[in-house]
Amino acid sequence: MDLKRHGVFLFNEGMAAGALKQHVQRIEQLGYGAVWFPEAIGREPFATAAFILNHTDTLIAATGILNIYGRDPTVTAMGQQTLAEMSGGRFLLGLGVSHSFFVEARGHTYGKPLGAMRSYLAALRQCHTGISITRNLAVDGFAPQPVGRGKLGAIVTEVGELPVVLAALGPKMNALAAELTQGSHPYNTTPEHTRRCREILGPDALLCPMQRVCLTTDARKARQVGRQILAMYLGLPNYRNMLLDCGYSELDFEDGGSDRLIDQLLGWGDETAIRGYVQAHLDAGATHVCVQPIDVDHPNRPGMAALEVLAD
Repeated sequence: MDLKRHGVFLFNEGMAAGALKQHVQRIEQLGYGAVWFPEAIGREPFATAAFILNHTDTLIAATGILNIYGRDPTVTAMGQQTLAEMSGGRFLLGLGVSHSFFVEARGHTYGKPLGAMRSYLAALRQCHTGISITRNLAVDGFAPQPVGRGKLGAIVTEVGELPVVLAALGPKMNALAAELTQGSHPYNTTPEHTRRCREILGPDALLCPMQRVCLTTDARKARQVGRQILAMYLGLPNYRNMLLDCGYSELDFEDGGSDRLIDQLLGWGDETAIRGYVQAHLDAGATHVCVQPIDVDHPNRPGMAALEVLAD
């Protein structure tokens, strides 16, 4: 699976299906390797992945992330095999424990993140032994399916390699990603965090941080939009603790976020400036940077002008 150096993180809630189709096709034309998309309380991610894969030829569809509390491991294994087979191996499963707010809103109890993820990964691999989309159960009967290990320990079934990455913020979750998956997909992070992740993951694992960018030289407008977008995230303990650990202080969270914090999490400026934000993650050890382009005049739409600038 070749993610290339650059991908796109695309919020598709509030976006009509026709617009989503146009955007992903343009992203593919520009040469990006993957489109990442979230799971919160909007579109269902497996259905979204199928839609994207059906309307593109080379683009990888990557969940950023699939909430492990949203479906049991059997359903995830079924979806993973189905999408991989139907797309010729263009599906990347990103898993995360989400946040207590989103989990409890679905009627679940938010457990200890590390233990919950470790158990889920073990169950996911085991579930693949009971699933086959290449055999007709009514004709062939049930038999355990062989599950092998591919690159970096990836799950391998009859449909091929099925890579997994984790939404890992803290060092323990990154260590788990290195132990049991093919890498890490950190969100809302900094190049310093990317550097620390690479040290934990080792030299070969996938490391796919997300970086927001906004093609504008209007500092006031960029920071206004940044504070609007980041208001929810800066109140979530997982992100707050990670940013404190990376050198920010409690003062950086006051009044909607300090300029230095907002400017890092939503990198703005001219072409050279926004390229610099993305390159900083690559220089820090990222394999692939998920660029989230923000349109400063219409923040609920992707900033396609920035993607044009950043295209390889």
